Amino acid sequence: MSNPLFDALFAPHAGRDTAFLHHADGQTTTHTAFLEEAARYANALVSLGVAPGDRVAVHIQKSPQALALYAGCVQSGAVFLPLNTAYTPAELAYFVADSEAALFVCDPAEEADLTSVATANTCPLWTLAGDGTGTLADLVGRQDTQFDTVVRDADDLAALLYTSGTTGRSKGAMLTHRNLLSNAQALVRGWHFTAEDVLLHALPIFHSHGLFVASNVTLLAGGAMIFLPKFDLETVLDHLPKATAMMGVPTFYTRLLDDPRFDRDLTGHMRVFISGSAPLLAETHERFEARTRHRILERYGMTETSMNTSNPYEGERRAGTVGFPLPEIEVKVCDPDTGATLPNGEIGVLEVRGPNVFKGYWRMPEKTAQELHADGFFVTGDLAQIDADGYVSIVGRGKDLIISGGFNIYPKEIELFLDALDGVQESAVIGVPHPDFGESVVAVLVAQSGATLDLPRIEAALKRDLAGFKRPRRVEILSALPRNSMGKVQKNQLRERYQRVFQPVDG
Repeated sequence: MSNPLFDALFAPHAGRDTAFLHHADGQTTTHTAFLEEAARYANALVSLGVAPGDRVAVHIQKSPQALALYAGCVQSGAVFLPLNTAYTPAELAYFVADSEAALFVCDPAEEADLTSVATANTCPLWTLAGDGTGTLADLVGRQDTQFDTVVRDADDLAALLYTSGTTGRSKGAMLTHRNLLSNAQALVRGWHFTAEDVLLHALPIFHSHGLFVASNVTLLAGGAMIFLPKFDLETVLDHLPKATAMMGVPTFYTRLLDDPRFDRDLTGHMRVFISGSAPLLAETHERFEARTRHRILERYGMTETSMNTSNPYEGERRAGTVGFPLPEIEVKVCDPDTGATLPNGEIGVLEVRGPNVFKGYWRMPEKTAQELHADGFFVTGDLAQIDADGYVSIVGRGKDLIISGGFNIYPKEIELFLDALDGVQESAVIGVPHPDFGESVVAVLVAQSGATLDLPRIEAALKRDLAGFKRPRRVEILSALPRNSMGKVQKNQLRERYQRVFQPVDG
């Protein structure tokens, strides 16, 4: 009888007074103190009627308490449902309703705006702030530091992560104990993490990268984290000398390179820099290596699978590639029409199979059957090729996925929103290169006959109802969208037309 994820990530640290979390203010949380806090959260969840398998939706700022809430969910058998802190009430209403959450935790500052969402779904609303205060924190403070861990099976759900879909309806990816644990084990081995490592953690923890990659890997290895609320350049530069490893999105590394203090002296002690969640430009690779003598290790993953491939820890890390499949994971490139496996060098749709691949989409059996085949291979939708040496390169993205600053953005969701606005006949949303975020969003609108589009009003509506990372940074108006003979909008032409709108002006 066991709880696979808790037994591997948390239980081994019982009684350890070693440092686990180093805070920005210089304070430290030990492994023992963290486990006691996690037990308090588990007890609090049970006291609120949360049962094994129930979903706990959280829309809160990054904090040690937020991480302890995740651990408490694992220990009590609840399903952790982290939600992007940029989501608006309108967006959150869908996630709470679709997941049938048993508990909704938000920031105290949002309580008034989200009470109606919770009430509409008969879901209790509790609060937890970034400084560790709130109604849930008050309840947790009255709980015991011991908890009898709930038994879970390897195929039981540990987390539910929503990922947008091209139909405009977000999909809940069901991640099991086996999925998360197997991936953490593969990464600890592949990236050589040990109890001696100190990871500089400036990523959000509502996202797979910051929670299931960075945090789970550190927990499994028994190391420590410099747990920063967010990426702040001064704070990162100040704490870097105390770290051995760093995980980040490309934006982190471009901002570090823009500061002359980030040099060989500051990074000479570091063991590894890892990048993911968005493509890293070859130019960034080259600048980073020239400045620091470190070669960034780039990897590739998805919400549905966590990490799939990685450049080698020992061996050549090739810019423009995402390396090789991780242990126990298979990848293949297939013809998008026939599904036949293509030879190395040809471009097709990447498919992945392994213990990391999710259980399916929450209450979407038809969508699950379309993308998760009976033989276990998951159709990622990403276009890839495998070279003669076995390195995988992601050369494009099916479904028109945009990745900006590490966040996945699906154009269809934004297009549906824009098309519903007064005066808009149709829209097309594309991603174009951005020097800081990798890609950024451009919306192209066509007005209804006789209508004049009010751009300030449109931009105000976007700001009100869409998370900041989704909002188009530029809105253009055309008389008509380019189409092929079958009537399909030619987004490649739009991308070519607007590809330099965010690039610095030469001269």
